[in-house]
Amino acid sequence: MHQLGHTRSAHRRNHLLHTPDTFVRAPLPGMKNATGIIHMGPAGGAAFTQYTAEFEPGGRLGQDNGQRFVFVLEGELDVGGQSVPAGGYAYLPGSNDPVIAKTSTRAAVIEKPYRHLAGEPAPRFFTGSEGAIEGKPFLGDPGVLVRNLLPDDPAFDCAVNTMTFQPGATLPMVEIHVMEHGLLMLSGSGIYRLDDCWYPVAAGDFIWMGPYCPQWFGALGKTPTKYLIYKDWNRHPLDDIR
Repeated sequence: MHQLGHTRSAHRRNHLLHTPDTFVRAPLPGMKNATGIIHMGPAGGAAFTQYTAEFEPGGRLGQDNGQRFVFVLEGELDVGGQSVPAGGYAYLPGSNDPVIAKTSTRAAVIEKPYRHLAGEPAPRFFTGSEGAIEGKPFLGDPGVLVRNLLPDDPAFDCAVNTMTFQPGATLPMVEIHVMEHGLLMLSGSGIYRLDDCWYPVAAGDFIWMGPYCPQWFGALGKTPTKYLIYKDWNRHPLDDIR
C-alpha cells in the first residue's frame, strides 16, 4: 500500500539504503525470461554493480561485464553446467559461462571489472555452498560468525562473506576504511549506523557503504540476523580504478 511518500530508503553521498518498497524491476541486456533489481552501480557512486536477478524457469542472465559472483537466494541455477541450489554460489571470472534457472529462482549478483595483480594467476570458475563453510568468530566474538565464500587468495580482488549475528550481538567498533561494501540482508533485523544516520534494517534490504563511510551494526529481535557482504580487497589504493 502506498504510504503517502514515506519510505525507509535513503541515498546519501557515501551510502545507500535500498528497501523493497522502492525496488524497480528492469531487464538487463541479454537477459531472457529474467529481470533485475539494480541496487547499486557506478551511476550511484560504486565501483561495482549489484542486483537481484529474478528468473522464470529457463530464464538466464546476459553477458557479464567482468567477473561475476552469484548467490542463490531461492530456487536453483545451472551455472556453467553445475547445479547451484539455494544457499549455493558461483564465481565466474569473466568466461561468460551460462547462468540458467532450473526453476523460479532469485539470486544476488555482483559484477565488477577484475583488477589483476602482477605475479598472480587469474582466479578460475568454481561453485560452493555457504552451509558447508565453517563459521568463524568475528574478532573473537562467538556471537558473530563469518563465513568466507571466496578463497583467502591475493588473486581475488574482492571478498564476499556472510555474517551471522545472534540476537543482541553487534560489531565491536564503528569501522571507517578505504573498502566499499555491498550488503544484502538475508534474514533477521537490526540497526545500521551509516555516516551520522541510524537506520532500522530487515531481511530484503540492500545497503551500499562507500569508502570511509562510518559504519556499525547491531542485531535486534529474537532470531539470528544474517547478511551477505561484498568488499573490494587485496589491491593497493594507488591502483584504484574509480
